[in-house]
Amino acid sequence: MSNISGIEFTWVRAPLDNPVSAFGMDFTYRDYLLCRVECVDGSYGIGFSYVGVGGGRSALYAASDLFGGKLVGVNADNIEDIWHLLYNATLIQGRAGIVMNALSAIDIALWDRKARSLNQPLCTLLGGNIATPVTAYASGGYYAPGKDLDGLQAEVQSWVDLGFTAVKIKAGKLSLKEEERRVAVVREVIGDECLLMLDLYNSMRTLGEAVEFSNMYKDYNPYWIEDPFKPDDIDNFSRLSERIATPLATGEFHYSPHTFRTIITSGAAQVIQAEAPRVGGITQWRKIASLASGYGAVVNPCWFHQLHAQLLPSVSGGEFVEYFPDNSVLNFNRLIKDDKMTFSEGKLYLSDSPGVGFEFDDNAIASFEHETIKF
Repeated sequence: MSNISGIEFTWVRAPLDNPVSAFGMDFTYRDYLLCRVECVDGSYGIGFSYVGVGGGRSALYAASDLFGGKLVGVNADNIEDIWHLLYNATLIQGRAGIVMNALSAIDIALWDRKARSLNQPLCTLLGGNIATPVTAYASGGYYAPGKDLDGLQAEVQSWVDLGFTAVKIKAGKLSLKEEERRVAVVREVIGDECLLMLDLYNSMRTLGEAVEFSNMYKDYNPYWIEDPFKPDDIDNFSRLSERIATPLATGEFHYSPHTFRTIITSGAAQVIQAEAPRVGGITQWRKIASLASGYGAVVNPCWFHQLHAQLLPSVSGGEFVEYFPDNSVLNFNRLIKDDKMTFSEGKLYLSDSPGVGFEFDDNAIASFEHETIKF
């Protein structure tokens, strides 16, 4: 029987080796929410979500308080039904934020369990082809104490040496002239053929400022400009999009298909960056990806290549997954083991391992601040 016999939630705080920053935010650690679902027949699945800098313990309590007791005894194969059951439990509590982080982790665990029970990679279960490599772009270029232009240049050069043909850096924190020096250095290193993405991380205060920065950046041929405004300022995304030729990208901080529909149909962004561990898991992510591709938008999910490389081949309209070449910014790799996905020359090659293709590293998790609740 595939009825759920137990579910376990773990919050873990994984410190970064050195602090980094973007506009308005310093990062010294990452809070993750992990989930493990077990069934009567011995099958199991694992899921996860990135909560942010803080909030991990709150996500743990939200998961256990709102969802834990509703899952034991339910048929784990009925993933769509479970998703709606859990979503309905959040209607008052917010339908977003840490509540949706928790729902996402559960949904991913259910899909992982289903793929493992069929001895299939998640990609195959979803209709993708594991034989086709997934193109990745190198991501980083964060601001950090003592990191000057030489440091940025060395970081980007290391990506070029690894064979990446697309890179993304953080931008928008400094003055216009300082930001131009940063982007000029990067373009000099990567050359004219390599794609350059710029993540402004919600830094622009006015439409005029955003236009000024965008006009400066256009001389360096950015492939997209990401999140110039605060997430909910969709109107200014649309106004900026009308004024510049560079595509806009967003979605990292959004949750609902209804919001994504507004973003897409209003022309606020042409690149959709929905994250499965944030929008409600794989169930919801696939709906958002289908919506985006139906309107001709490009689907390029942020973060977690470990999961998104499994998802992207199963939808149309996908280009890239985001890839962090080390643990200095995104340190999720410190929490997992047995990941047989490989990287070479800017591409990710999926393995035939069942499910998501990795396991949680219990010893590593135990070495960090953490808390677990079981049902």
